[in-house]
This record gives sequence, C-alpha cells and structure tokens, in this order.
Amino acid sequence: MHRDLEGMLVVSVEQAVAAPYLSGRLADAGARVIKVERPEGDFARNYDSLVHGESAYFVWLNRGKESICLDLKERGDADLLAALLEKADIFIQNLAPGVIERLGFAPDDLRRRNPRLITCSISGYGDEGPYRDLKAYDLLVQAESGLSSLTGNEAGLARVGVSVCDIAAGMTAFQAVLQAIIGRERTGVGRHVSVSLYHALSDWMNVPYLQFAYGGKVPVRAGLSHPTIAPYGAFECADGKAVLLSIQNEREWVNFCADVLGDAALATDPRWTSNSLRVENRPALEAAVTAVFRVHPRDEMVARLEKGRIAYGRVSTMEDMLVHPQNRYVEVDTPTGPVRCLAPGALFDRTLPRFGPVPALGAHTDAIRGEFAMHARADT
Repeated sequence: MHRDLEGMLVVSVEQAVAAPYLSGRLADAGARVIKVERPEGDFARNYDSLVHGESAYFVWLNRGKESICLDLKERGDADLLAALLEKADIFIQNLAPGVIERLGFAPDDLRRRNPRLITCSISGYGDEGPYRDLKAYDLLVQAESGLSSLTGNEAGLARVGVSVCDIAAGMTAFQAVLQAIIGRERTGVGRHVSVSLYHALSDWMNVPYLQFAYGGKVPVRAGLSHPTIAPYGAFECADGKAVLLSIQNEREWVNFCADVLGDAALATDPRWTSNSLRVENRPALEAAVTAVFRVHPRDEMVARLEKGRIAYGRVSTMEDMLVHPQNRYVEVDTPTGPVRCLAPGALFDRTLPRFGPVPALGAHTDAIRGEFAMHARADT
C-alpha cells in the first residue's frame, strides 16, 4: 500500500461530508488524521443506521482516522486543540461561517504562529461575497448553482441522486491541499485553501454557463437523454430493462443503423444525416429506435450494440449495482464489524489498498489527550 503522506499530521474539526471527504482521502494516503468531534459526535454518524448500525456516509468517509471528542468552548479543550495545531501539517475545518474564528482558531492567525501550516476552510459560499455568511447544504446548493434546473425531465426538476455538491467540494479541496503540500516542499511555507460548495459545483457548471452566456442557449431538462446529441439516451427493451446508448459521430451512426436497427438505409434519411438534424428531428428519430428496441430483450440489443461497436450502458438498478461484475471492493473495520465497500476509483500499481478502521466516537480521546497534554498551554 502506498503511504505517500506518512508522517504528516492532519487535524480536522469536521462534520457531514465535504471536509470528511478531504481528510479521508488524506488518511487513505497515509497521513495521520485526528478527527475532532463535538461530544455528541459528527452528526453524519446519525444520518442513518443501515450499515449494521452504522451510518453509510460515516463509514464511507471516516476510515483510518482517530476520533477525539472536544468541547471547544471549554478552555482546556481549546488549549488541547491549540497544542495539536502546533504539531500539525494541515488543519481542516467546515464549521458554520464565523464559528472557527470566534473559537480563536482563525486560519490566518494559526499560520502566523506556524508558517508551515496548511489550512483549509470549506464553506457554503466562500470567504467573500454577499452570501459568505449563509449556511449551505448539498441540496440547497444544487438549487442555488442552477444544477437542479438541468436535472430531471419535462415533468419537473430533480435532485442528483448523490450529494454531488459536497463531493465536488471535497474533491476540489483534496486537489488544492495536495497542491499546497507540493508548494510547501518547494518554499517551506504553507498556505490557506478556501473551498466552497457553491464554487466547486459552479466550476462543473461551466459548459451550460458558457453555452448560455455566449450562445443564448437555455439548457433543457432531458432526463436520460443528452440535450445536444442524438441518439444518446435510454431505450426500454422487450423485457422491461433499459439500455442507454450513445452515438458520437457519423461513422457510428452508419454502424448503428446497419448493425443495431437492421436498416442501413436509415443512415441516409435526410432528417438524420447529421447530429444537428437528428437533434432537430429527435421525436421521429427516437420513435424509430424505440420501435426496434421494444421488440427485443436487452441482452439481444446489447449484443447488437457490441457488434456495431456502439457505446452503451445498462440502466442498472441498485440490485444490478450490488452484483455488478466490474465492481472492486475493499473491506473496512467499523465499531460494529467489517464492511465491504466499493473501492476508490484510482489504483496504484494495480493494487487494491488497505485502509484503517472507522473510529467509534471518541475512541482515541484519552490517548490523544495523554500524547499532547504536555504541549498544551501552561495556563490551562
């Protein structure tokens, strides 16, 4: 297992998803991550209890960390956090706007005392602008960023099925912190990283933004169809199972007509001889495709798509996903027993990683207090 960040100490005053995503990836890379929780714990511990008593979100994002419970309004606990930060390489926080400053741990002040410290604050809307003091949660930002205006179909708007804004912020923060680590190796000086859910997701919204800002194109909610490419969407087969296919160029269109639809002449139909025309005449096009797909089972249509070298994806249910042949798994220990999780997306040297356990609430409080108590301020 690659432990590229071994020897680094990360202290994270964190909750929910975005910051734990960041610190979790740092832990996966070998850093020592001390997760600072309220006495009642990170509220993500109680999002559900579906993983034999544990929360699915918490199990996913908190492997390999140490948990310490601190009440930062209490002087002794605040002093202990200060002692941790004197030794830390990275400090992460995603408390509500202004809270970390009121507690006496403003990132700029911390970096003046420890210039090598890398600080990362994750918020809803960032450090500046008229919305900087607003609380924000994933679904709120899906709406605020315009993402929900693109998601769904003609019947209405829909939530993206996972916490995409939180995850985007966590991924963005991970990239930025790794860049800061590289920068510190060159300069000897840390830096402050500010990431917001809104800005992380709005970066992902650049294509519809640019299309609208420069071309006046208003994105449409297309369900499982692509708004600007056709045919590119889901088609139900005779057995009630659906397959989503994608035609990317004219060569594929010709193959699709011959090998999948069984009618090579459709490729030269004047309504469909270019992607722009296929989009313009989408209803007739999709009717022609549907007429073929609905009389054959999905396995037959998949075989035809593979013959024509047409890209496709089965529209999987969660039952399908559970047994998907392409899945990779890792096992993680939790306070209530081992859990098999889907593996992270990246492999190093084609090897599955091994991860540390998910901590019980406050499991490391006594040990960390004992380790760092001597470094706490003498006036505690």
